[in-house]
Amino acid sequence: MDRTKQGWISGFVGVLIFSGSLPATRLAVADLDPLFLTLVRACLAGLLGAALLLVLRQKRPDRNDLPALAIVSLGVVIGFPLLTALALRHVTAAHSIVFVGLLPLTTAIFGVLRGGERPQRAFWIFSGLGGCLVAGFALLQGFSASPVGDLLMLGAILLCGLGYAEGATLSRRIGGWQVISWALVLSLPVTAPLTLLTWPSSLSGVGLPAWLGLAYVSLFSMLIGFVFWYRGLALGGIAGVGQLQLLQPFFGLFWAALLLHETVGWSMIVVTLAVIGCVVGAKRFAKAEGAGIARIPQGEVTIRS
Repeated sequence: MDRTKQGWISGFVGVLIFSGSLPATRLAVADLDPLFLTLVRACLAGLLGAALLLVLRQKRPDRNDLPALAIVSLGVVIGFPLLTALALRHVTAAHSIVFVGLLPLTTAIFGVLRGGERPQRAFWIFSGLGGCLVAGFALLQGFSASPVGDLLMLGAILLCGLGYAEGATLSRRIGGWQVISWALVLSLPVTAPLTLLTWPSSLSGVGLPAWLGLAYVSLFSMLIGFVFWYRGLALGGIAGVGQLQLLQPFFGLFWAALLLHETVGWSMIVVTLAVIGCVVGAKRFAKAEGAGIARIPQGEVTIRS
């Protein structure tokens, strides 16, 4: 099997893992406080990431890379998990997945802002149309019966897009999975003590589904998913494998219906398809004509003696 095909398979597995994050989070917040859930999942994943870096003897990031790692931590370690956990107290997992359809677009926008790229004019047309579709869907639903939930989801997608874009840029220097591992480790001085401070007085009322949800988002969503995802980007190329992220809303809707028995209406499916169409168009014109495609270095894991 050639490296490109391996990359697509790894990327597909990563997206499949990520698609279970919102349904798992909804299971967890049924019995756990959203703030505690955010902190404890980051703390557990940080400890696992530290062990991984230690076993594979990865060198420490340069001081100049610390601000970028802080942005990754803010976006994907703290911001996205916290805001989605809060949002899922107001909206269903199925409804929130419609917003996830904008994640590839926000990632591209922050890549433009921070990378100085010059997208073609059609990019902004697709970008604006996708935003209007999401806003129109929320309004037709009575603003989701919870404007707070929709605004929290929009904030989560913006922060996650920023974290993805910053992480993709940084991964060209220190490797893909190392970015999320170091971001998790560097957040431990904050997440570990706050986890203890927010620890519930009693966990006796926490059911098995909530524990399973916590285990999933800690182990798979925060760490293992990124291992597959960044390996896929490294082997198959960022632009190509990155398109697999467009499948995440479909997988997420499937998990929400299967595991949470949530109703997935035709209007939600149609809007999700339309948003994905806009994202595909925006990604098609995200780079100026003739621009090259950056790649993450192939040799990500170096075991040092």
